[in-house]
Amino acid sequence: MTNQGNLWLVATILAAPFIGSWLGVMIERWPRGQAFAWNRSCCVACGATLGVIDLIPIISYVVLRGQCRRCHAPIPRRLLVIELASLLIAIIAALVAPAGPDVAVTAAFGATLFTLAWIDAETMRLPDAITLPLLLAGLLDCAWFDRPSLAAHAAAAALAYLGLRALGWAYRRSRGVEGLGAGDAKLFAAGGAWLGPAALPDVLVLAGLFGIIGFGILIARGGTLALRSRIPFGPALALAVFLLWLRHAAQLS
Repeated sequence: MTNQGNLWLVATILAAPFIGSWLGVMIERWPRGQAFAWNRSCCVACGATLGVIDLIPIISYVVLRGQCRRCHAPIPRRLLVIELASLLIAIIAALVAPAGPDVAVTAAFGATLFTLAWIDAETMRLPDAITLPLLLAGLLDCAWFDRPSLAAHAAAAALAYLGLRALGWAYRRSRGVEGLGAGDAKLFAAGGAWLGPAALPDVLVLAGLFGIIGFGILIARGGTLALRSRIPFGPALALAVFLLWLRHAAQLS
């Protein structure tokens, strides 16, 4: 591995918890309609603005024992989980992707998919503010690293969106209930932009399998589901897309 490759790897892993911290703020605030892009972080309980010592990912949570330094209110544990997940995704990217900028791209892609999966699991919504930039980023990545395939990747994005929207329309006409939302179609389109047309059937098969597994886990844990119960498809779709991207990255390394 070259020195430049080592720098990309180290920088990606070091930056991952900080990115996870920012994503945690997004996951926390977006469903409430609160601004998250530029506002300073503050304690949810007392409103105090957090200082530098409070914002060191993972370490600050451990040092402060999961409590606000001022009011001692508990810090949401899921913020720590998101930071750790972002770090784990970066480590996986470092192990799988080719040395160099591909490590950072894979880590960022995985962290974004993780964010979408979490938001959809909690709110049954996939925000356009994340899915559409993710789609554009996939086309830009293809234009930068594999320009001859750009037209095919753009076509895959369009086919994925239209195909899932058509499937959702058919389900709604036959069952009278919404089966697949527009957010799912946009996420699938983003996956098409990143992976290309050949991977679309694999994404659907894997996502369907993960959805069935998730359904089984919910039932095993005592969940009750009615005929018209809504189950988020975004987490299964995001996991399928990322696993297939990791396969693609491994083939390049």
